[in-house]
Amino acid sequence: MKVTQAPFFTALIRMCDDARKEGWHECHGGNLSYRLSADDAAAVSEELTPAGGWQPIGLSVPGLAGEILLVTAAGQLFRSTAREPERSLGILEISEDGACYRVLWGYWDRGRPTSELPAHLANHEVIKRRSGGRLRLVYHAHPENLIALSFVLPLDETVFTRELWEMMPECAMIFPAGIGVVPWMVPGTPEIAAMTMEKVEEYDIVLWAQHGVFAVGESPDACFGLVETAEKAAAILLKVLSCVSRKRQAPSAQDLRDMAAVFRLPLKEKFLYDRLPPDEPHRSA
Repeated sequence: MKVTQAPFFTALIRMCDDARKEGWHECHGGNLSYRLSADDAAAVSEELTPAGGWQPIGLSVPGLAGEILLVTAAGQLFRSTAREPERSLGILEISEDGACYRVLWGYWDRGRPTSELPAHLANHEVIKRRSGGRLRLVYHAHPENLIALSFVLPLDETVFTRELWEMMPECAMIFPAGIGVVPWMVPGTPEIAAMTMEKVEEYDIVLWAQHGVFAVGESPDACFGLVETAEKAAAILLKVLSCVSRKRQAPSAQDLRDMAAVFRLPLKEKFLYDRLPPDEPHRSA
């Protein structure tokens, strides 16, 4: 089977196009990587041919030894993935010592993987271990409402999680572990990669303040839906905050506990605190 006809590939192309239409990927903003399953790799094996030698990753990810991943190309546009998939995307293999990669498909015109490749691989190693291999997708996007909230709310996970959970029940259903928060850091550095790895041990979605989000998921649809839900909740909250200085009513901590009991949601008690008095609408950081 051709790579471009494989179900995993067409699902990723659809995700890229949907995310681009949402406005999350201006110019060359954002990137993603997907760890192929054994069935995925077998289905397209006829087109996976080493196109060069091994290249250093810049770190060692022994937990990904021998894995095959699809990764967006550096400097390419999400809007081009459907039109020029073999230029916008590539498939690479991780060496047995976890220190190098080589290209098996794509990256036309001397392209290369995203400059965020080390951060992607480091986080893939975390989520593979954490989920027993279930989580396969790492995704970075720039959803405008979540970014806007990072200028308004304290950069506190208890605040961000509770505020988003209160906007609509689906938030607690889709990200019951909450949302992680990383303060503004220089993009593409080992420091932001390391802090994100710490957050991904606990959260499936992490806010990079004044920058974007970093999300992980089992499939393109699951990962897209996670970001879409958090972004819609952020849009609702911004509308509320633009109208009033504080919410007149919202689901209580007990309301959320009751919903968790019905839907068997593993909500964490640290996010189910009693709200502060009306003149203190948010916790301090």
